Amino acid sequence: MASDPILVGLDVGTTGAKAIAISPDGDVVARAEEEYALSTPRPGWAEQDPEDWWAAAERALMGLGARGIAGIGLSGQMHGLVALDERNRVLRPAILWNDQRTAAECVEIEERIGLERLIELTGNRALTGFTAPKLLWLRNNEPEVFGRIAHVLLPKDYVRLRLTGEHAIDVADASGTLLFDVAGRRWSDEVLAALDIPAEWLPAALESPAVSGLSEDKVPVAAGAGDQAAGALGVGVGKEGPVSVVLGTSGVVLAVLPEFAADPQARVHAFCHAVPGAWHAMGVMLSAAGSLRWFRDAFAPGEDYATLVGEAERCEPGAEGLVFLPYLAGERTPHADPDARGAFVGLSLRHDRGAMVRAVLEGVAYALRDSLELLRELGVQPDVGRVSGGGARGGLWLRIVASVLGIPLERTAVEEGAAYGAA
Repeated sequence: MASDPILVGLDVGTTGAKAIAISPDGDVVARAEEEYALSTPRPGWAEQDPEDWWAAAERALMGLGARGIAGIGLSGQMHGLVALDERNRVLRPAILWNDQRTAAECVEIEERIGLERLIELTGNRALTGFTAPKLLWLRNNEPEVFGRIAHVLLPKDYVRLRLTGEHAIDVADASGTLLFDVAGRRWSDEVLAALDIPAEWLPAALESPAVSGLSEDKVPVAAGAGDQAAGALGVGVGKEGPVSVVLGTSGVVLAVLPEFAADPQARVHAFCHAVPGAWHAMGVMLSAAGSLRWFRDAFAPGEDYATLVGEAERCEPGAEGLVFLPYLAGERTPHADPDARGAFVGLSLRHDRGAMVRAVLEGVAYALRDSLELLRELGVQPDVGRVSGGGARGGLWLRIVASVLGIPLERTAVEEGAAYGAA
């Protein structure tokens, strides 16, 4: 490997840990990935063992074979709750971002603080994915675990702890806890008091480029960012103008804001960005490319995506009136409803498999437009979309999304957006 200083990005995702090494010119010179399991002990639950993250992260970093590392940046899945005792021992499996068990606790939070005040303080309403409802769930359902908590971390920050021995988080990831004063870029004393959460449980909140500690080899480890903020940086969305469009399992539209602004109804998220002094607004739909995968697995097992999309391409735009509602796993923004469900509407004898695939592609595009329209209400004036994720590989889908959003789309060359942005 070249003797030039190497920067490493490490992304602690939902399915595995990805590490990349990049040169000073921004070229990816090495990459490694290690998978781990997801546990669903009950319907609607999603958990992982934090030790699996650390073991996979170690293997991925070693797999790079990189020498002369000048720094490590971290990114990772957001919102997940890692509860530790006073000796930094994991008290229970981490409760993840896609866990849906906390509906009652979301109601409790909005009743305690008031919805309007909660949005003023945190830029968001209480959603099942966020961290604060998970803490209340532990207090309500596992009081013996709750009573032993000494530290609360998010997934990538547990890996940071193992790398550096430091308890720290970046302001972008902290924004997704529902415990953070997003406008003030600090933990919210008012929210913590209202929810009876001790401030001493929480890590130091740093701006993303700040050094959070040193590894055992004395390599600086940056604070980093949650996966969406890091991914936006990875595709060049660090200032106003371009928007990040993600066509992964979930779908995301993210834009940098001219100043902090929250939708009065919290139909999209308002978070600190990974750029110091900047914020972003973000819409997240839960089933984007996941909708196409569901369709393939349910109706065309064994078929490749190219065949299905080819059939859709022979169908006219609008699929002759067939509409797909992509709410297969509930929805997050702008329709915050874990019980929302998907549907094909308008099926007739004229519709074939290609029409159904076309309806799926168009339904996802219009769900993304729901969020983009709300970003425009916050002052966002997008001139181009930088698209990433597995769905970005399909030419037809990109043309549909570009047409529906009303902006040109640019496909990025970097596939590891979050890890690249972290580096």
